[in-house]
Amino acid sequence: MKMNDLVHNEERLKQLRERAKELIGQMTLEEKVYQTLYNAPAIERLGIASYNWWNEALHGVARAGTATVFPQAIGLAATFDEDFMEQIGDAVSTEARAKFNMQQEFGDHDIYKGLTFWAPNVNIFRDPRWGRGHETFGEDPYLTSRLGVRYIEGMQGHDEKYLKTAACAKHFAVHSGPEGMRHYFNAEVSKKDLYETYLPAFKACVQEGKVEAVMGAYNRTNGEPCCGSKTLLKDILRDEFGFEGHVVSDCWAVNDFHLNHHVTVTAEESAAMAVNHGCDLNCGNAFLHLPKAYEFGLVNEDAITAAVERLLEVRIRLGMMKDYPSPYEDLSYEKVECKEHVDLSVEAARRSIVLLKNENDFLPLNKSAIKTIAVIGPNANSREALVGNYVGTSSQYITPLEGIQQ
Repeated sequence: MKMNDLVHNEERLKQLRERAKELIGQMTLEEKVYQTLYNAPAIERLGIASYNWWNEALHGVARAGTATVFPQAIGLAATFDEDFMEQIGDAVSTEARAKFNMQQEFGDHDIYKGLTFWAPNVNIFRDPRWGRGHETFGEDPYLTSRLGVRYIEGMQGHDEKYLKTAACAKHFAVHSGPEGMRHYFNAEVSKKDLYETYLPAFKACVQEGKVEAVMGAYNRTNGEPCCGSKTLLKDILRDEFGFEGHVVSDCWAVNDFHLNHHVTVTAEESAAMAVNHGCDLNCGNAFLHLPKAYEFGLVNEDAITAAVERLLEVRIRLGMMKDYPSPYEDLSYEKVECKEHVDLSVEAARRSIVLLKNENDFLPLNKSAIKTIAVIGPNANSREALVGNYVGTSSQYITPLEGIQQ
């Protein structure tokens, strides 16, 4: 990119930030606080619509009706193809925009209807017993970094001013199970292991992928709750990595500070700890206690204002303000589960399969020599096992049994 283009883009981003500050300057403290909640209400006098930040797109637009469903992340990782990963991310964001554009026509601002997607999961799949490992790109920090960056680029697009959608790298950090203990577990990690294993993917997503959001983890890391960790959120993410986007808590994780981690005593202390250390958006209800925390002197208004500035800037970059329309607002609903995307999903499935050697020419099966075939196992005809989690609704499902029958 030429130097004058860089200067021009920086000026355009500066305009967006100034617009965000101008709007926030007209808000009361209570209005600011409510904008830090995942289900932010409208401020009609400022032209700000209600918005629900919670949306999922781990391997396709999830939980919002029909969408093209791609293989789980662990399967996509088996393709070992960065360009292909960005192509998939682009298809997912196209469907996300198409859905959003239609939903806006009907004033539908419900959960799973926004443009801020809490994906990809770039945690390291270090223990095969971790029940959510299939959401990740595997155990290799390098591969996870490369695929995470390109999925983000596909999701967010390459416009220097506007975002196609906003991606989120999660869960920061040292979050790889045990799942049942995540709300009170303390992950003890050496500095060497932290920087060689758990942080590389997040660093790449921030510095190369320019990911808009980072989600904190439920657990503590070396004694600090991740969604309120000065070490993770301030020292490493902001100061060292240069992250400029917003930080969102995992859902109801801030309540864990006092309920399970016992690093604070009250909800007010937990909310203040999170905001003071750089958590901007609360998936949960802990930030409802920020007004009281302010009264008690636990948090100042400047910290709350800084959080809201980051949040409102994202919404402007996504084209949610009438004076800053999005270049993606004309994408049609016809792009949802279109043939092009379905074909891409089939190709992804083929490329994610690890083939075994066909020893002694076992395949193809000799139909004349076989009278019956048994398809066994709990997943042989299970739709639930087929789709995984964080999933959209496909128009057609084919289980292994159905495929063999066909």
